[in-house]
Amino acid sequence: MARQLDEQIAGRYPVGQRLRVLDVGMGQGTQALRLARLGHQVTGLEQDATMVAAARTALADEPEGIRERVRIIEGDGRDTGVHFLPGSFDVVLCHGVLMYVGEPDALLAGLGRMLAPGGLLSLLVRNADALAMRPGLSGDWAGTQGAFDTTAYVNRLGLEVRADRLTTLTGALAGIGAPLQAWYGVRVFTDTAADDAEIPDDVEALLSAEERAGRTDPYRQVAALLHLCGVRG
Repeated sequence: MARQLDEQIAGRYPVGQRLRVLDVGMGQGTQALRLARLGHQVTGLEQDATMVAAARTALADEPEGIRERVRIIEGDGRDTGVHFLPGSFDVVLCHGVLMYVGEPDALLAGLGRMLAPGGLLSLLVRNADALAMRPGLSGDWAGTQGAFDTTAYVNRLGLEVRADRLTTLTGALAGIGAPLQAWYGVRVFTDTAADDAEIPDDVEALLSAEERAGRTDPYRQVAALLHLCGVRG
């Protein structure tokens, strides 16, 4: 996904331009820190106190120049308007968040308002059109049958959450004035790998295969996750 995001940024902004980035639901700060290392000014918004603490710990280990480019705010992603003025950011990330929001329209509208004209919105969501793939590949036939006609699922943390369909989000992005410009699949071949699986020796070959599948039909259509990129008009 990071390669996909970098591709979109590189295609829209001059090399070396320092961008204003908002990471909504930043978690432990993996993407925020990566982008800060690339020279961007990053604001992370996260409501989970444990994740905020982890992000602050990770940030403390960075050189001073990078620490100065990152601001962490504890708060709900649905309250972006409380913390920031409209049009304050060139890039807005919302990765792995929508599945926890029962009614995402208000959150998406808030994200759209944060974008400057021409700004990039990057969403990572669970692919509702491929919910049957994981149980099917694992031989769970009852779970496979139950996954065909629903957007609800239980994630690896044991939480009941929600997936999104590409067609639905395409309409939603158009509705907030940031129509879909590109989309990718994420975890096409590796979704059934255990969370604690060791990194294979041929990881670069694996990533290359995943990257190509993530931009190629029909493979991207059955990816576990969808990476959608909208641009504010």
